[in-house]
Amino acid sequence: MEQEMVTAYCGEGRGKTAAALGQGLIAAGKGKSVIVIQFLKGRQGVELEILKRMEPEIKLFRFDRFAKNYNELAPGEKEEEAANIRNAFGFARKVLVTGECDLLILDEILGLVDLGLVTTEDVRGLLNARDDSMGLVITGIHMGEELMPYVDRVYEITSLKKV
Repeated sequence: MEQEMVTAYCGEGRGKTAAALGQGLIAAGKGKSVIVIQFLKGRQGVELEILKRMEPEIKLFRFDRFAKNYNELAPGEKEEEAANIRNAFGFARKVLVTGECDLLILDEILGLVDLGLVTTEDVRGLLNARDDSMGLVITGIHMGEELMPYVDRVYEITSLKKV
């Protein structure tokens, strides 16, 4: 059995989600099953519709209730969304423990740590729950040093020019 990698896409630049989804497309093209769990994105996004058409090879899960992303929500809405995020985090753990797919993409999971919705320990526990036969891709702006030993490849996405 081939050992799969843990890959992280981080940084202030745009394209982290696109890079992660690109890995998903490559895996699906090779006949592998892919699950994408998105955090903090809200219920909108152009990738949502195209990914829905790619089922069952790529399955997309969003637990957000509100259309806006997390940072745009009112305080009461944030509390409700935090509960949804905890459910999504629990679902991610279940997918990892049961080996439901060949590649799991946890889009913006690092942002949960930045916002204090989960701890670095929580994410580390999630990474430790992974079977070596499952590939894992994580994204977010900040890749904490504490998580580096648990990740095989880290790509930092930066913008060299902004218009």
